[in-house]
Formats: sequence, structure tokens, C-alpha cells
Amino acid sequence: METIVHHLGLALGGRPASAFAARLMMPVSNDTLLRAVRRRSVEHHEELSVIGIDDFAFRRGQRYGTIVCDLERRRPVTLLPDREQGTSRAWLAGHPSVSIVARDRGGGYGEAIAKALPYAEQVADRWHLMENSSRAFLDAVAKSMRQIRKAVGSAIIDPKLLTYAERLQYEGFLRRQETNETILALAKHGVSIKKIVKRTGYSRKLVRSVLRGQRSDVFRVRQSSLEGWLPWLDSRWEQGSRNASALWREMRSKGFHGQSGVVSEWARRRRLAEKANQNALARTPSARSIARLMTLARDDLTKSDAILVAAIESNVPELISARTLINAFQQMIRSKAVAKLDAWLETAKASLVAPFASGVEKDITAVRNAIVSPWSNGQTEGQITKLKLIKRQMYGHAKIDLLQARMIGAT
Repeated sequence: METIVHHLGLALGGRPASAFAARLMMPVSNDTLLRAVRRRSVEHHEELSVIGIDDFAFRRGQRYGTIVCDLERRRPVTLLPDREQGTSRAWLAGHPSVSIVARDRGGGYGEAIAKALPYAEQVADRWHLMENSSRAFLDAVAKSMRQIRKAVGSAIIDPKLLTYAERLQYEGFLRRQETNETILALAKHGVSIKKIVKRTGYSRKLVRSVLRGQRSDVFRVRQSSLEGWLPWLDSRWEQGSRNASALWREMRSKGFHGQSGVVSEWARRRRLAEKANQNALARTPSARSIARLMTLARDDLTKSDAILVAAIESNVPELISARTLINAFQQMIRSKAVAKLDAWLETAKASLVAPFASGVEKDITAVRNAIVSPWSNGQTEGQITKLKLIKRQMYGHAKIDLLQARMIGAT
């Protein structure tokens, strides 16, 4: 009977297991179920050789823990109450048999492993390397937005042609320019980021984003639900369909999921442009949209998108170089061509993706191992997904001992 109670607690937790037990004609309280899970919790004492380590959120942005997994046996080993370097280091020092550790690219775990297990081989997570490289290209596009605007003919802003929402963004841009100029002037005179933060009172994150060129865009646009429909809207407008509500209803019947407001805003902008004797207001897509278009095959682009990409490639050659470098890095990982890494680093240091290349160089040993090693942190990420399910199943109130009892007891 206790074995049945234990397995019900492992599978369902407290209240759901109690309700299910009542249906099985064996009423038991949720507290009894959880006591059974805690009492019969087991620990695996096998000698560990290959492990994965990563953090998970008890409460996102506020409190985090650490999960350690046995990659050879494909199961979790332990949960640690935080992600502090000292906690991870103490646990690793108690397991000297570990020879390979797969981890993400955060610096804390790497330093803990280096101090506790200096002879262990560290392996950076391949998925994070791919994701970080894609993010690096997106950052390169964001830095180049001013040149991109000039390339597509939308560098000159006429406030009379802006909608109310765009005018608010434009006024915010003018205010940001004063901040940007102050920070850039201090940096030009050799003032460190720490001293700039102290002198100006701005946050470190803001100062870093200014120095990286991430706050120079006029409109802080996000990818719009309307972007894929723009060619269709242009054709319907030329055919004489000028009613925004009617256009929106027609789009809804064709599968559009956005709100009517975005179509109304687009129609208002077209009318303003026509009053100014322009065919259309040249709106530059968001940095994310441009990055996506520049990485798609030409055959998959519409005619208008292909013209946009061609204009950017002709006028911003640095982006072509950055795209080539990111593609080469990702292909290097897929083909395990570790011999090309040094040459790639030398080229990338002089490009728009230099910050990413600098990060790779600092973690060069773990990155090399990631390219050639059969081990990766994918298993650990999968166990974190399972841990999230258990945590949410218990309404986020489970303490670490109960989470560990359910995670490890079920494997």
C-alpha cells in the first residue's frame, strides 16, 4: 500500500494524487503522500564520470538553483539550492572522479569547475553556441540600422508625416540622443564604464548598450504582424481599397491574426504619404526582420524583400561579412571542423561580430571541446524541462528536498 502511495506521490504530487487515490478507494491525504515521497527518497551513489550542470529558476529573475545530471546514465543526480560559484565548487570538489563536465556558456560554472576539478574537460553547450552566434548577427544588424535606413531611403524623418505613435517614438529618440552623446563623449576621453555610471547616474546596462551602438535607431520597432502582408496591402491599395476596416476584415478571412489597429495605422501612414506627394513612406523593417530576411535563401523571398536585401547588401558590406562569418561558425560546429576555428577568430575580431568572437576566445577550450566532443548539455536542458513541469504541477510551492525527491525518485 505504501509503495502505491509513494508512486502516486511521485507521479502526481500532493492534491492531484490525493484526488486520484480517492477514486481508487484508498483515501489518503495530500500531506501523507508528500511525506511518503520525502521518506522514500533515494540518492544515487554511483561513481560519476560525465556530468552536465546548469541553472534553473525557482522564480524567474529572482531566485535560481542548480541541477546536476549524469550524462552517461541519463538521469539527474542532485539539485543545489542556488547557482553561486561556491556552492557548485563545493559539490564538484566532493566528486573527484568527474572527468568531463558539459555546461552552458555562463562564466560562474566554468570558474567553479576550473577550481574544483582542474583536470576535468569542460564542454560548452552546442545549442547555446548556435543561439549566441545568431544573436550576434542580430546585434550586428541593430548596430547598422542607421546605414540601413540610408540604404533603403528612409534616413530623413519628416515629423509631419509621422503618426501619433511614431511621433512619440521620434521625440523619445531626440531625448535619447542627448544621453547617447553625453556617454559617447565621456568614453571618447577614455573614461571607463564604471566611472561613466558613477558620473551620469545611468545604469551599467544602458551605458554598455550605448557604447555598443544598440541605442542609435530612431524607431525602436518590433517585428510587426503586418510585415508579411505588406505586398498584398500595397496591391489592394493600388486597386482602390482604401477602407482600413474593410481591408482588415478581408485579411482576417485570409488568416491574418492581428488587430484592426495595425491596419488603420498603416492606412493612415499611406494617406499622409500621398498628401506629401510621395508614393509611400519608406519604413525600415525591424532589426529582427532584416536579420531573418538576410539569412533566408533568395528563392524564399518575395520580390519586395529581395529588393530590400539587395539594397542593404550593396550599401552595408560589413553586414555581408558578418553574415558570412556567422554562417561559417555554425557550419564549423555542424561539420566538427575545429581546425578552422583559429583562422575564423582572427577574421571575426575585425568585424561587426567582434564581441561574440571575443567571448568565444575567452572560452576557447570549452568551445573546441564542444565542436569535437560527443557530449553536450542537451540532456540537462531536457531534465530542466521535466523539473519545470513538476514545479508547476505543485503550484511552485515545492521546496528543494521535495523537488529532488520527485526528480530523482522517478528515474
